[in-house]
Formats: sequence, structure tokens, C-alpha cells
Amino acid sequence: MTNPEQPVRVRFAPSPTGFLHIGGARTAIYNALFRERFGGALVLRIEDTDQARSDSAMTRQIQDALGWLRVKWDEGPHLQSDRRASHLERAHELVEAGSAYPCFLTSEELERKRKEAQERGESALRDLSGHLSKEDIARRLARGDSHVIRFRMPPGNTRFVDLIRGEMDVPPDALEDFILVRSDGTPTYHLSVVCDDIDMAITHVIRGEDHLSNTPKHIHLFAALGAEAPAFAHLPLMLGTDKKRLSKRTGATSVEEFREQGILPEALFNYLALLSWSPAADEEILSRLDMVPLFSLDDIGSSAAVFDPEKLAWVNAQYLSTLPLRDILHHLHPFLDALGLADVDPERLEAAVDLHRTRPKNLKDLAESIRPYFEESLEYKDELSEGFKGDSDLPATLGGLKGRFAQVESWDAASIEAALRSHAEDQGVKAGALIHPTRMALTAAKAGPSLFEIVAAMGKQETLGHLNNFMTYLRS
Repeated sequence: MTNPEQPVRVRFAPSPTGFLHIGGARTAIYNALFRERFGGALVLRIEDTDQARSDSAMTRQIQDALGWLRVKWDEGPHLQSDRRASHLERAHELVEAGSAYPCFLTSEELERKRKEAQERGESALRDLSGHLSKEDIARRLARGDSHVIRFRMPPGNTRFVDLIRGEMDVPPDALEDFILVRSDGTPTYHLSVVCDDIDMAITHVIRGEDHLSNTPKHIHLFAALGAEAPAFAHLPLMLGTDKKRLSKRTGATSVEEFREQGILPEALFNYLALLSWSPAADEEILSRLDMVPLFSLDDIGSSAAVFDPEKLAWVNAQYLSTLPLRDILHHLHPFLDALGLADVDPERLEAAVDLHRTRPKNLKDLAESIRPYFEESLEYKDELSEGFKGDSDLPATLGGLKGRFAQVESWDAASIEAALRSHAEDQGVKAGALIHPTRMALTAAKAGPSLFEIVAAMGKQETLGHLNNFMTYLRS
């Protein structure tokens, strides 16, 4: 069952009550990999049964986040609310068949029955309208009495196989008659999800562990509706570094937040995919194409996974170093726009990005690192420039270097290095005595790529301008 031969039909079914959570993103990724591995279709279904909290803007955002991650769906998005009439029709069919019943208990009466059951040593409430005759029920329905529709749970244990956790055996006292239709006439999640899984011919339900307790209910509901239940696979919880359920308390939790931090979609996809899945290829960097032929639910662990932002940053840095430059530039543009660098010279931009891409851990830092290439003046910090400000001869020395650079005709790293070393020799100083202050002049930083590569990428006029500004700063 974990590695089916036939094409599969899976679904990703988020609720549009907020931004796409990274736990949901991992679920979407596993569904996508499973579908790509075995063929078939991935259905995107927006489960908006909670109309009070559902937001159409979040529906659009979820699609945008999935598109950014390159999780492609084959069908949908289907809004669950659009199928409400069909769900309610199924509920009434279940009532007619005796598999469900109207329940007229008020919240106070329900609480009293719950206490009575606990006193008898029972934990699950069953047959809550058993004391009413068919005539009583019909009369109360005709009178318009407030009621819900409950599913009548069958007796006995509920046994099923979870494709990640193995054999599951749920005793009857863990399952009570649950609500299918609320008192306001709206279907619950339980009814809607099962009806939609039937109508969309879903073969495998891959979802979070938080739904594991719902699965026994759904299995009985599938049977009552005359349908075969799909195979179920429940993914482990995702915890923060504090070993508690991932929340904003420990950092970012949504795909959108990581996108804004400058995480690449390829890196987030890679990290989330390998967070609970351990393929035979014991590697930490795997492209999506590499993942597809390896993917199997058999290799997903059942233990909770710890989300480590530092490890994600490391993975992101690997992708920043190795992705094609055109892909990096595509993802970098929003961060350049935020810095007012939207219309810079593309040739110099490519050179700067290619030179600096191996050092930052995210796109935001990468954009910051190339600002000096396109700004007329830089902010020099006294604490970083302290060693240079004490050298009264340095402005004149840099002035001479500026003149030497101005005479360089072939503006490339080798020619620039030759000019600097020649000037250092003329001044009777080591090359490092010029390299370090020149780096500070051009980047306002002490470390970075090769200075000569920086100067070549920055351009002649920009280099001379920064040298002049730094000399003014030193004299001040």
C-alpha cells in the first residue's frame, strides 16, 4: 500500500484561516512527491467549513505560497463550501438509513449526560436520542426544535493500518457519536471531508498527526456511505527547538515569513522534505528531481521532527552557492527593490551577485552585501575603521592608489592587482597595507571576497568614487 503500482489520487486540504504554515507546506510537499513518484493527481481543496474564520485572501495566499514552493496541483482549488448542499444531502441519507440521528440535547443536558457516563465508568456518549420514539423525533423536527445530527458509532474496536505508524486499534470508549451537522444547519469538517474524499476518488490521505484521532470516525463514515476508505498516512508533529509544538514564540512559522527572510523556495522544499523523511540516499542536499524516484512513505519516521532554523539557513546557503545565477537573480529582485536598487546595471549586478553569493545565508543579506556596488556613498563605522583613522599617511597613500587605478586601461582583476602591488612597492609598504583599507573604502566591511574581484566587479568610476569618499572620511 505504501508503494502502489496504480496511479494515486491525493489531496492537500488546508483551511484558509491564516498564512500557509510550514507544517502544512511539508504535508503538501509529501503529497506532491507521492503523486509524482507514482503518477495520478494531486487535488487542492480549500476546507472552509469554518466560515467565520475563513478568508478568501488567505485562499489566494495559500495558492501563492504553494506556487512559490513549486508544489503543483492537478485539480482545484475546490472550495468545500461550494459543495455544502451535497454534504447535507448525504447527512439526511445517513439519517434515513439509521446511521445518524437528530440530537436535541442542550449543552446543559449534554454536560449532565457526560457526567453521568463518567460516573458509570464510561467516557464516550452514544445513542443520545435513544430515549425518543420516531414519533417524538418527527414531532420535534416539525416544530423546528434546535438540534444537531450525530453519527451513530458502531460497536466494537476500530482497526486500521496507518502507512507510517502501522497497525492501529481504537477501543469503542474512545469514540462517541460525533456531530455531522451543526444546529445552524452547516456541515462539520468530519462530514465534509469524507464526502469530498469520496466524490474526488481520493486513494491516499497524507496529513498531519493532529488528524489521527479523526481517522477512526472517518473510517466508519466512509463505510456508512458505502465507500471504501482511502489509505491513511499521518505525518509526525513538527516541534520547535524548545521541543514544544512549533509556534511564533520560537520564530517564523509560515512559508511567507521565510520567503520574506530571503529563504529560497528550493532550500525550504529541500529542508522540509528531509525533516521527517530519510531516503536511502543519505544526503542533506537533494533536488526535487532527485527526490521523486526515492520517495516512499516507508521512509517517513513517526517521531516528532525538530525544526531547526540554523540548519535551514545552512541549506539555504548551499543553494545560494550552487543554483544557476539567473534563478538567484529572479528571487533577489524583491530584496533589491526594497533597497532602491531596482534599475541597476544588469551586467554589474550579475558580477556582484556571482562574487558574493557564497557568503550570505539568505537573499536579504546577499542584497545588502552588494549595495556598495551601486551607491554613491557608504556609511563608514568608526569601530570598524579605527585602525585606519590612526594612520595620518593613509589618505595620501590611498590618493596615490586612486591615481594608479585611474590609469588602468583593462579593468580586470589581474590588472587591478598589478596596479595595487606596484603602488605598494613604490610606497615601500606591503600589499596588505593597501588591500585592507581599500576593502573598507569600497565595501565598508573588513571581510569579503577577493579585493581585486570586488574592484573589477564594482567598476572603475565607482571604485574611484568610494576611495575618494573614504579619504574624506579619514581626514575628518
